[in-house]
Amino acid sequence: MPSQPRTRSYTDLLPADFAARRLREDVLAGLAGEPKELPPTWLYDKIGSELFEEITRLPEYYPTRCEREILLAHARDAVETSGARALVELGSGSSLKTHLLLDALTAATDRDGGRASYVALDVSEDALGEAGDRLAERYPRLDLHAVRADFTTQLADALHDGRTGGQDAGRRLVAFLGGTIGNLEPAPRRAFLAGLRAALVPGDHVLLGADLVKSPEVLVPAYDDAAGVTAAFDLNVLEVLNRELGADFDLGDFEHRAVWDERNEWIEMRLRSRRAHRVRLAELAMDVELRAGEEIRTEVSAKFRREGLTAELAAAGFAPVTWWTDGGGRFSLSLWGC
Repeated sequence: MPSQPRTRSYTDLLPADFAARRLREDVLAGLAGEPKELPPTWLYDKIGSELFEEITRLPEYYPTRCEREILLAHARDAVETSGARALVELGSGSSLKTHLLLDALTAATDRDGGRASYVALDVSEDALGEAGDRLAERYPRLDLHAVRADFTTQLADALHDGRTGGQDAGRRLVAFLGGTIGNLEPAPRRAFLAGLRAALVPGDHVLLGADLVKSPEVLVPAYDDAAGVTAAFDLNVLEVLNRELGADFDLGDFEHRAVWDERNEWIEMRLRSRRAHRVRLAELAMDVELRAGEEIRTEVSAKFRREGLTAELAAAGFAPVTWWTDGGGRFSLSLWGC
C-alpha cells in the first residue's frame, strides 16, 4: 500500500508589523535607559545570521561542536527514552542541527510503522521557509509544520498548534538547543520555564542545550575570536538600526567587547563607544548621547552548573531524566519529563 502523502503546513501567529513594532519598542527602551542595551534578537538579520553560521565554525567557538558531539552520541537515546513521535523545536532557525534528532525520530517511526512529525517554531518566515524546503527533500515521509511565533510571549498558543499540526502527532519532544536558554536573564528564564511546563502535558519531554561554567580563558575567546568575526556580528546590529530606523551610527565609533561576569556567571557582549558623540534615530525622532567609553550591552549568555539548572527546572515542574555532556564537559544536553 503506498504511503499517505506527507503533511506540510504553515501557521503565522504574529501580526504583519510584529518585527517593526518590536524593534521600535526595544530600541526606545534600551537606548534611553542606563546602562544602554539591545536584545540579542536584532543581531540576527540576514547578514547577522550568516556571520553567526561562520562563528559556529571558528576554532574558539566550542558550543556548536560540543552540542553536535552529544547529539551524535545520544540523539537516538533522547528519542527512544522520550518515546516521542513528534519533535517541536523552539527557535529553530536553519534547523541544521536538528537533522540528528530527525534521523533518530524517523528511524523510530519507520520501525513501528508510524509517522514522524516536526514542528519548527521561529519568528523568521524566511528561515522557516528555507528550512522547510531542505527538510522536505531530506525526509520525504516527515510531516512538517512551521509556526511563526514569538516563544517568549506566545508559547501556549504555539505549542497548542504544534501538538496537533492538523492531526494527532503523539508524544512530543520539545527541543531548545544551542544554549539559547542562557540568553534569558533569571527572572525571564523562570517565567519562560514555567510557561513551557504549563503548555505541556504528561508524557511530553524537553531536550535542553545549556552551556556550562568554565574558565574565562575558554569562554571569552568564544565570544571575541581572533579573526574578528564575532566583532563584525556584534557591530552589525548598528547596521540594522541604521537601515530600519534611519539611524546614523558610524560603526568605526564602536568596538566589540566580551566580558565574563563572575558574579552572575554569564558572558556579556558589549559595544563600547570610542568617543563622546550623538546618534540620531530619525524614525524614532530620538537622539542618543554616548560618552567616551560608554557601552551598549547586546547579549547576555549565561553559563550553568548542573545543580543550579536542575533546581530551576524542578521549580518549574520538570523532572530530570538524563544528563549528557561532551567529552570535555563543556556543554550539556539534558532530558526532562513532565
